[in-house]
Amino acid sequence: MRIFNRAHVPWFIFVLLATVAAIVLYVANFHPQRMPTGIHLPAYLIQKPSEHRSVGGTPLGLIFGAISFAIFIFATLLGVRKKVVLWRLGTLQRWMRAHIWLTLLTVPLVLLHSGFRLGGPMTTLLMALYAIVMASGIYGLILQHQMPHLMKERLPAETVFEQIPHIRSQLYVAAEKLRDSFRPVPPKKTDAGAPAPSPAKSVTAGSTPMSSTAGDLSTPTARAKSTVGSTITAEPISTSAATAAEATQVKASEIAPPVAEVADPGAPKIPSPPAITSAQPPAASVAPTVAKPTTPAAKLAPDPASEAALVEFIERQILPYLSARRGEKFQLNNPRFSDDTFRFAKLRVAEAYRSRVEEIQAWCDERRMLDLQTKLHHWLHAWLFVHVPFSFLLLMLTAWHAFVTLFYY
Repeated sequence: MRIFNRAHVPWFIFVLLATVAAIVLYVANFHPQRMPTGIHLPAYLIQKPSEHRSVGGTPLGLIFGAISFAIFIFATLLGVRKKVVLWRLGTLQRWMRAHIWLTLLTVPLVLLHSGFRLGGPMTTLLMALYAIVMASGIYGLILQHQMPHLMKERLPAETVFEQIPHIRSQLYVAAEKLRDSFRPVPPKKTDAGAPAPSPAKSVTAGSTPMSSTAGDLSTPTARAKSTVGSTITAEPISTSAATAAEATQVKASEIAPPVAEVADPGAPKIPSPPAITSAQPPAASVAPTVAKPTTPAAKLAPDPASEAALVEFIERQILPYLSARRGEKFQLNNPRFSDDTFRFAKLRVAEAYRSRVEEIQAWCDERRMLDLQTKLHHWLHAWLFVHVPFSFLLLMLTAWHAFVTLFYY
């Protein structure tokens, strides 16, 4: 919770005034000679001289201690309020603000209750526990202010913490699928009595087409960073030049005008129809079109050497890193080393396979971001493992201290 906003101003004023009032009462009762000249408290605020050697046993000291103990109980109830969401006793944010400021108010109250002395072993232990609880709480409050800015700067996209193990398994499965796509498919056993496959349905020989697994990932960072590759497809067999020439000649003969027959000299002359001009050139000038293989087909040709290099790279470096429980132990967790590694991997493969290398690099970047988020999450909540148990121990020992003070002293 952010403490620098207007909602905390009333609490700050209340704690400041309560602290000043407690200090004035303490000085007026136990050190009246230090009071400023002209300032005198009413008689009902001045306690009678007590035989107790410590301030904590006096009526005013007991009041300070009782208020502190009540605040400890209220601070402990915050954990119950978080679990009971439908509890209609103020919002969780108000409980949190009261928890922060009231526990800060206990600092002057505890010091005034003890009279700035540690006392015996029991009170010394209580003061040590109280110091640990307050220090851990203030440390957690500082982390809650700094960590959101740090996570916003270093994390491009934040993931729900509970989904991180599932996303890590997705990255590993995607790398396995990409590795398996580069491995040759074992030949299938054909039936001797089965008819031969039709030439029209035959596919050119080659390795397994490269398949992009980026679409299988559901993480926003993986979809933003991964490069979706194209699938290697075989070029259809082009029509031969002779067949194309014959088709062109047939088409030209249909367009050309018919040859005139020899006319009878005694027959009347019939005017011939005007010649139909067309924008098309004559049949003799039409050149046969021959299908030529396109350039991308030559670039996307399967490269066994590149595929073997990628399979080795995935098995030796990528899969161990993606399946590791703690990725910071691997060198790929270092961004500079990762960039150099993938730059060298691009030089080992053909140009058509470099998009696959970029896709693998995006997966490693995603794993690195997940590890960083996990680390920051642990830093943000690790202080609770100290603050919560010590708070309960402090509450129990304070209750015992109050019982012993009231009934045995």
